[in-house]
Amino acid sequence: MSATHDVSQTSTGMPQSLAEAEAAFRRETPAYETTSHLDELRATEYGRLDQSGQVYLDYTGGGLYAESQISAHMDLLRAGVFGNPHSSNPTSMASTHHVEATRAAILAFFNAAPDEYEVIFATNASGALKLVGESYPFEAGDRYLLTFDNHNSVNGIREYASAAGASVTYTPVLPPDMRIDAEALSAHLAEARPDGHNLFAYPAQSNFSGVQHALDWIPQAQAQGWDVLLDAAAFVPSNTLDLSQWHPDFVPISFYKMFGYPTGVGCLLARKSALAKLRRPWFAGGTITVASVQGDKYYFADGPEAFEDGTLNYLALPAVEIGLRHIQQVGVEMIHTRVMCLTSWLLRELTALAHPTGVPLVSVYGPMDAELRGGTVTLNFYDRDGHFIDHRLVERRANAARISLRTGCFCNPGDGELALGISADELTSCFVRHDRLTLDEFRRCIDDKSTGAVRISVGLATTFADVYTCIAFARTFLDKTVTQLLDEV
Repeated sequence: MSATHDVSQTSTGMPQSLAEAEAAFRRETPAYETTSHLDELRATEYGRLDQSGQVYLDYTGGGLYAESQISAHMDLLRAGVFGNPHSSNPTSMASTHHVEATRAAILAFFNAAPDEYEVIFATNASGALKLVGESYPFEAGDRYLLTFDNHNSVNGIREYASAAGASVTYTPVLPPDMRIDAEALSAHLAEARPDGHNLFAYPAQSNFSGVQHALDWIPQAQAQGWDVLLDAAAFVPSNTLDLSQWHPDFVPISFYKMFGYPTGVGCLLARKSALAKLRRPWFAGGTITVASVQGDKYYFADGPEAFEDGTLNYLALPAVEIGLRHIQQVGVEMIHTRVMCLTSWLLRELTALAHPTGVPLVSVYGPMDAELRGGTVTLNFYDRDGHFIDHRLVERRANAARISLRTGCFCNPGDGELALGISADELTSCFVRHDRLTLDEFRRCIDDKSTGAVRISVGLATTFADVYTCIAFARTFLDKTVTQLLDEV
């Protein structure tokens, strides 16, 4: 689909062209002009999008890399000779230099004091979360508190907590805005076990609804005896996380979500005081100073190395420092401004679309404006008769139009279940009757209710033409039934 398709309406009811719509948008949104540098970067650093006719709207799934990032990393690899850092020869020392430089760059980027925080490298945010889950010293009577709005990798920690006899409590979110029930959260925070181990986990930004949750819950929880795990994976690509102002105990991050490359490298930012509480259930190469077979004894290394199993991805780590430098040069605030300007317009245009029958085209799950939210918009489509349009059908049509968006529940079942109206009784009934379910079997079990949605997310390289094309795509569903849409596929 071309970005020149008609989209929003003029005062006479006729669709506007891209030029007309963008001119109106720029008049109404003067802050967008302050981000004009990103249009230059789109042409120079991300030009492959337009050259290939791609519209990328899945920034919550993964960021895009700039050409200069790849060039700088390749230049480094071509010029250097790098060996396994678990040694002290010249090539190993060269690798160690870049590993430690990257740790320092991460601390500096998040304004984290080196005497307060450690950087532990992991494969991604999920890997970082597993480190916390398997090592947190849960005991019988301890507490694990988390919100309905959480990624599955945060939900998964409940298995470690339950196995150790700790209680697991979920604080609900309240549709339609999908914000945390503040009253319930306050009550749950008051239930910390005195002199016990209490872990509270929540996302700074929802990967489902885009809601940004209050960072001042961090000190509130800590004052009541909780260690705080702040999932920042969806937040940091377009927002500033200043760890000199906020002091969560654990912060998992995936770097590819910030700047696209490299994949397979993330980190856990951990306060040293919280890190000292963790007890790893095993040891591996690189994590110990001494291990004996006959003596049946081992000693962990000090600091982050105790949590970094085996050999680090030492050739990829310099690309993290390069990516952080790229984001710093662009400016997180500029990225944030652009994301919010485009998200506001996208929300307004999507929610204005309606069939001639009066039925709204979409239902948005989450805030309907840009207040305290990020650039993630999750919704479902409905036909002219008000019937749900399967998100997989929407994805097939988007693929044909060369638009990359995402569908499903986005590894966030809590938000998905509440947003889509799937009750606890329905879920319990399905799980009791079946030992194992495929997705299609699960859908039939809950009477074919939707088990997913459509997620559109904008980021650093998004232009107005991209969101305009998205609205043009949405308009192709107007005044049609599900049967007609299926016939068109």
